[in-house]
Amino acid sequence: MNEPDLAALFGSAGVTGWLHAADLRSGRETGLGSDEPLPIASIFKVPLMVEFCRQADAGLVDPASRVTVGAADRVAGPTGLSAMLDDVTISLRDLAYLMIALSDNTAADALLGRVGRDAVNTMLAGFGLPGTRVRQSCRETTESMAEDSGHGWPYLDPADITRLRVLDPARTNSSTPREMAALFGMIWRDEAASAESCAWMRGVLNLQVWPHRLASGFPYDDVEVGGKTGTLPTLRNEAGVVEYPDGGQYAVAVFTRSVSTALNQPRADAVIGTAARMAVDHLRR
Repeated sequence: MNEPDLAALFGSAGVTGWLHAADLRSGRETGLGSDEPLPIASIFKVPLMVEFCRQADAGLVDPASRVTVGAADRVAGPTGLSAMLDDVTISLRDLAYLMIALSDNTAADALLGRVGRDAVNTMLAGFGLPGTRVRQSCRETTESMAEDSGHGWPYLDPADITRLRVLDPARTNSSTPREMAALFGMIWRDEAASAESCAWMRGVLNLQVWPHRLASGFPYDDVEVGGKTGTLPTLRNEAGVVEYPDGGQYAVAVFTRSVSTALNQPRADAVIGTAARMAVDHLRR
């Protein structure tokens, strides 16, 4: 059975792409550059959520305990607590919801401060995912881009892009398409944490509000897509699981890097869904 020509598909959208897809029932896999180390941007919030749930399972944190997020805690971002003006008192569990469903940077950093990045990385190593590392908070990511370019958002000059440490997988939050798909597979198979916590994580991932990438390739009422996007200058990523009404479940991780530095690139967004659909169709044949 011929593999789909993913490289040509990505090229037609003006991006370089990497992908890994796995059938969670049969174990069959397909991919392009599956083991390439890549920046994951906000997808780092998924392993953070997993470690939060594991600590809750172990009784190390109370998911219902409340924290107050004030002006000094705010991190730049267009959604959730990052966009609010007043102090907010909220549970740790709802911080996790906001950082996944809305990709709220302030919520992510507040939760990371409680969970600890060392704990996240220890968990990832224990899962056999050595290529997945959390090195930066959202605040550190934002600050490093400003330091490297000499100015704040947006970053449109190609010369600025070449200087950004957040685009170097050795210096930023990183993974590979295969490892990210594997982590999602663990969540869907109740292997990442307790069965109750994994069910909660699946529910939150299914509530992600962004339909323009992975989900765009599966526009059917009876197909469910749960995932998490990641975005940085020239980077558009998403990883998740596609579930069919016949019980088929497919973990897919798609990473792209565009030639253009434009902020709005609908073809680059859409090709993530198209490539995922091609890969899943291949696995379903």
